[in-house]
Amino acid sequence: MNKLSNNQVFQKLRDYERNQNGARPGFFTPLALHRGDHDLNPDFKPQTDELTEAAIVVPLVQRPEGINVLLTERSKHLRNHPGQVGFPGGRKDPEDADALETALRELHEEIAIEPEQVTILTCLDTYITRTGFKITPVVAELDPQIKPVPDPSEVEEVFEVPLSFFLDPTNRKVESRFYGGKDRYFYAYHHEGHYIWGVSAGIVINLIEALLGPIATAEAAHCIND
Repeated sequence: MNKLSNNQVFQKLRDYERNQNGARPGFFTPLALHRGDHDLNPDFKPQTDELTEAAIVVPLVQRPEGINVLLTERSKHLRNHPGQVGFPGGRKDPEDADALETALRELHEEIAIEPEQVTILTCLDTYITRTGFKITPVVAELDPQIKPVPDPSEVEEVFEVPLSFFLDPTNRKVESRFYGGKDRYFYAYHHEGHYIWGVSAGIVINLIEALLGPIATAEAAHCIND
């Protein structure tokens, strides 16, 4: 497993956007590179040409034992994706100036984290979903003294996963489900009863690549070449 100090993690993330673009164009300009549900399924394109802008926060928290990644579990009564694990975030409101404002607003609405408790590190690559969302992931360090308060109308649970768990390649899975007449592949992680898959796992993969470089697994190569 790759060992990175906390300082190395934060420096690599600060450098990520600059490395991708040659020169940093501004923190909150989504990168030209798009990831998405099509990464492992080349024919799995968005169902619409008019994409809906959205943003999420990928929150990192320094703990005595190392850096943790904060995630949420959606309320089980929600109509869309009940009980699924994800990052705080949502669609861009007309009043939002940019992806950062969307991400910080959603972070506060969902788990009551104030903007002054957040240090922005970088943006990852935009992620395009099959359902037509264009998601900007904003990576941020949270004050370790935070006390998240989940909005019960949206969030069932707030929990943390050690970053080291995600960096360990033995924990990364490529799974599939039969959909649209063929097997569809996606990344997934299983951690202490939580199932992290789909878009959330895809964004975790981007986070890992920002820290360690490109991921190439035999399973992923098989999916793409099917």
